[in-house]
Amino acid sequence: MNNTIGEAGERVLELSEIIKEATGLKIEMWDERLTTVAAHKAMLEADLSRCKRKKIVDKIAATYILQGYLDRLSMK
Repeated sequence: MNNTIGEAGERVLELSEIIKEATGLKIEMWDERLTTVAAHKAMLEADLSRCKRKKIVDKIAATYILQGYLDRLSMK
């Protein structure tokens, strides 16, 4: 993590511009790179089995993304 945007990130930015131009909606960008790491850490601390972790890691990461966004909204 060196504060640069990779190839996938560039594609996301391009797509967000297309969506913004087509809809006129404001697009909120969110850096989610560390959410999977945080989800794995939380599940390890909860002593979940590897099989269970594999099944729900994306759901846990998504909750971190949503909570972070909601926290940012409440600070505005």
